[in-house]
Amino acid sequence: MPSFDIVSEVDMHEINNAIDQANREIGTRFDFKGIDASFALNEQSDITVTAEVDFQIQQMMDILRGKMAKRGIDAKALTSGSIEKKGQKAVMVVKVQQGIDQDIARKIVKLVKETKIKVQTAIQGDKLRVNGKKRDDLQQVIAMLREAKLDIPLQYDNFRD
Repeated sequence: MPSFDIVSEVDMHEINNAIDQANREIGTRFDFKGIDASFALNEQSDITVTAEVDFQIQQMMDILRGKMAKRGIDAKALTSGSIEKKGQKAVMVVKVQQGIDQDIARKIVKLVKETKIKVQTAIQGDKLRVNGKKRDDLQQVIAMLREAKLDIPLQYDNFRD
C-alpha cells in the first residue's frame, strides 16, 4: 500500500551557514560599524540575536531571513521571540521549528479527513504518515496541503509504492 511521511525539518547545517553569512555581512555594513551585534546558534537549535538597540535587531532579522531564503530555508521555520533588554544590550531568541507539534498535526489530520480522499493519516511523534490504496490519492493530499495556509513549512518524504 503506497504511503508517505509529512515532516517539518530544517537542515541545521544550512542554518549554520546562513548565520555565518549574516554575521559576515553585519561586520562589513556601514550602519553596523563599531556596534557589538551578532548571531549565535545554541545547542537547543535556537538563534540568539544580540545588538545594542531593538531597531538594530529588526534590521538583523531582515538580513538573516534574506540569507536563509538564499539557502532554501523557509522563513516560516523561524519563530521570533520578544526583544529583552539586558544591561546595555538588546537580545532576542529565535526558535527554529523542528518537527510538527500535536496541535498542528491534529489540524492536518482534520484537513485530510475533510477532503473525503480515501487515505488514512496517523500521527507518529513529530511527523505524520499517510497511507492510501492509490498513488493518485496521496498526490491529491500533497497538493491540498501545499495550498493550505499552515504556519510551518512541510516536506513530504519517504514516498513508497
